[in-house]
Amino acid sequence: MDNPAEPTRPKPATAVAVDLGSGTTGVWTSHRGVVSGSSDRNLVHRGRIVDVDGCTALLKRIVQQYPQPVPAADMVVACRPVLSTDADEALMRRVLDEVFTPRRILFVDSVRAAAIGAGAAAGSLLIADVGTQLTETALLENGRVVEARRADLGTRDLGSGTTVGLLGDVVARHVDQLRAACPDADLAAATARGLLLVGDGALHPDLPAALAAELGMRVHVAAAPRQAALTGAGLAVSSALRHPALSGRVLRPYQKSVLIED
Repeated sequence: MDNPAEPTRPKPATAVAVDLGSGTTGVWTSHRGVVSGSSDRNLVHRGRIVDVDGCTALLKRIVQQYPQPVPAADMVVACRPVLSTDADEALMRRVLDEVFTPRRILFVDSVRAAAIGAGAAAGSLLIADVGTQLTETALLENGRVVEARRADLGTRDLGSGTTVGLLGDVVARHVDQLRAACPDADLAAATARGLLLVGDGALHPDLPAALAAELGMRVHVAAAPRQAALTGAGLAVSSALRHPALSGRVLRPYQKSVLIED
């Protein structure tokens, strides 16, 4: 008697996270881990894509570092700077479509992704992401961005008229603006907890101390601060694919521009 045919097991969903930064671009894929490469200011400038074809070629080169080809993605979560515009996101979608041909694209604010990646998203949190060309400061409440600011200044500007003190002043000015805009209770709890510092600036030997002195609060440097946002985006896409609304069914093709916010 022939054995009955074994049921066909569904293929595991392919999840991809991308952090397309001005200094470093990283890709995380389920079951494959992280690969990264250096970005160029002529590709991404101050957090905005300026060369779609160049960014597409860069991402393809980075993905080719994986030993096995990455199949078409069921879902891609991409980090975006706070206060990004619809036009900014449209350029990123063009790049992600070309490289990964995803069924679904979601965006997550880089500061929120970094908080998730650092394991610090619960509760009220002040976070500063000092990157190579961009500084972002935000107040988060249980992982949700309550208010945020950004400035076109980063570690790559050091030595070109920009000092560590000036970067500290930028973050301090952002925090003052958050104080003026945000509920006192949220900010008081976040201030008591201290500032979480991520991004390239977190590895500068003088910046954490300068920020602590400028702000009058503790400054905590995240573990692996350059990779915190990508790690958080990877956790976010894994969580999204396990969501009951998606579990056990085929994703409809090309559902885009869904924002991870709650």
